[in-house]
Amino acid sequence: MNYEIARKRMVETQLVARGITDRRVVEAMLKVPRHIFVEEAMSAQAYSDSALPIGEKQTISQPYMVALMTELLQLKGSERVLEIGTGSGYQAAILATIAGRVYTIERIRSLALRARKALDRLGLLNVNIKIDDGTDGWPDEAPFDAIIVTAGAPDIPQALVSQLKSGGRMVIPVGDQYEQTLVRLTRREDGSVYRENSVGCRFVKLIGKFGWTAED
Repeated sequence: MNYEIARKRMVETQLVARGITDRRVVEAMLKVPRHIFVEEAMSAQAYSDSALPIGEKQTISQPYMVALMTELLQLKGSERVLEIGTGSGYQAAILATIAGRVYTIERIRSLALRARKALDRLGLLNVNIKIDDGTDGWPDEAPFDAIIVTAGAPDIPQALVSQLKSGGRMVIPVGDQYEQTLVRLTRREDGSVYRENSVGCRFVKLIGKFGWTAED
């Protein structure tokens, strides 16, 4: 399979055709090989228009959703970005291709280790991974220019809002365990937040102190 051709087709038909216009996002999606972030047995499906299982009841998000969430962050190139939910590492790779430094948190050790190997394979050394409860954020490295949450939350974790810089943006799916709305929050100078709703979506649960419990 010619992955480069498949990746180009993915960008043209799944992203640009659906309204992704940010040049940085388009170039990152063209550059990062999604197939190295999935199991080898599923590599032929890596550029399909769908989320794919990566083990531990987790998924690698649909390419369009990765691109849309990244575009909503409005990255310019020098930002410090916090990601909650490393998963396969693919979203972190896209962010790291655009931003200055990425801090990403994963609660499942096996996924974090596999993601680290994939990121190292691509030479993306501007990504820090921590195994922890992502709903707490990463206070020692805060504040962040942007925060992205790649799991569905029942509400906005205030611990994450407090770690945004003034003018910073957070993108997070919010809703019940089955359907969410993609939300962008912008933190104002007075500490309040401006909320914008984007599209309907469906993510795995955000599990942690300020999310769902594993038993929910």
